[in-house]
Amino acid sequence: MLALLLAALFPVVLPMLLGLLLDRLLGEARRFHPLVGFGRYAAAVERLLRRLGNHRGVGLLAWSAAVLPWVALAGSLREADAWLGLALDIGLLYFALGGRSLAEHARAVAAPLAQGDLAGARQRLSWIVSRDTAELDESGVAKATVESVLENGNDAVFGALFWFALLGGPGALMFRLANTLDAMWGYRTERYLRFGWAAARIDDVLNFVPARLTALSYALLGHTANALRCWRTQAPAWDSPNAGPVMAAGAGALDLCLGGPAIYHGRLESRPPLGAGAPARGTDIDKALALVNNSVWLWVLAVAGVSALIHA
Repeated sequence: MLALLLAALFPVVLPMLLGLLLDRLLGEARRFHPLVGFGRYAAAVERLLRRLGNHRGVGLLAWSAAVLPWVALAGSLREADAWLGLALDIGLLYFALGGRSLAEHARAVAAPLAQGDLAGARQRLSWIVSRDTAELDESGVAKATVESVLENGNDAVFGALFWFALLGGPGALMFRLANTLDAMWGYRTERYLRFGWAAARIDDVLNFVPARLTALSYALLGHTANALRCWRTQAPAWDSPNAGPVMAAGAGALDLCLGGPAIYHGRLESRPPLGAGAPARGTDIDKALALVNNSVWLWVLAVAGVSALIHA
């Protein structure tokens, strides 16, 4: 019985735990980050293939040329040897995760906010969000930080865990590279509206199920009824089909009021409300990080349970 249980947990749960541990201990690479090299490669692919035109088909071809060779290489190496495959799975999951980085950036805002240094908190917040931060008060800074933690919990952690659970290291790699291309090409500007369409839509598709599982995790580990109600009523009004459920459920789970108007590049954007409860405060940043962290362990337990059932 024990042997069967170990056989069920070894292929997925052990490398998942080790990948999470590496992320917790090491965080993202400070120098020679692989995504920097990938970004240069993707930029070269864009320059080459834009000669064919600026339309959706070229964008899809560029996405395929940027992502699929690396995923195929990882898959072939993974199948070549069991121990190499295990090491590759651990390494690629570690590469795909950004949990420690997310916590570091959020706490870099929370620390000056707790010390009454609003200017310092605004500056650190400006490093992680695209909205204008110069005029935000303490609650505005806390709100923006909590929103970033909730949304990026899916992008930096749970999306990678989901695709790792399904496809191992190559799945986590595919998700991270697709997420990176969305950040590079997925803009509604004249330059990228057509060329970046594939990058944006593929990222939406890859995030569809993980985002809803993330929202469900937040709901189960917080104020559940409030989170589910906010998810059901508020998420459809959000522009992003995946950020809406994650942020609405997360805000409801924390019993906070998030969302609402925000200034981006000097223009006031009227965003729908998120959640229900009190305005965000500096102490809520740690609560949001705790919600993400607790959800990670819920996912590990869920993956272990499903693996055991499949191999029973």
